[in-house]
Amino acid sequence: MAYSKHQQIEKKIFRPEQYDSMLRYIKYLRFLEKRIVFTNGCFDLLHAGHTDYLARAADLGDVLIIGLNTDSSVSRLKGRSRPLNNQEARARVLASLAFVDSVILFEKDTPAELITAVRPDVLVKGGDYSADEIAGADIVRENGGRVLCIPLLEGYSTSGIIEKILAERNKKF
Repeated sequence: MAYSKHQQIEKKIFRPEQYDSMLRYIKYLRFLEKRIVFTNGCFDLLHAGHTDYLARAADLGDVLIIGLNTDSSVSRLKGRSRPLNNQEARARVLASLAFVDSVILFEKDTPAELITAVRPDVLVKGGDYSADEIAGADIVRENGGRVLCIPLLEGYSTSGIIEKILAERNKKF
């Protein structure tokens, strides 16, 4: 049965209430002996820095799984004015990228519990982190996996984009 493009995107997204389905998916990937790469973040305004980073992460294995902070988690981490895009919108944009295999929404402030469940072969974060600062690094290493920091594409950040928009807006008023 062929799925429509919309259905293909939707099938990549696991919401918190679909935890059991996500675990079955991970078990299936393990059965197929796929090398799982995991990263996480808020991905509030997707930009070239994100896509560069995610494509590089995807190159490190067979399957790229993104842990995506829910709206409540983003607000706790970034402040009441965030996220700008709700979790459904952020999940759909990420899931529409060809090199992203799945997006798993999580409600905690860190993805440590999700990383324990996924047990990725490679855990990746951007170069603004050190490997020892990455939530779940100890879990991945204990299971024989690698923890890597990928250099970020210079000149791109969600906060920088927001500041630029606000500065331009303020010039007009």
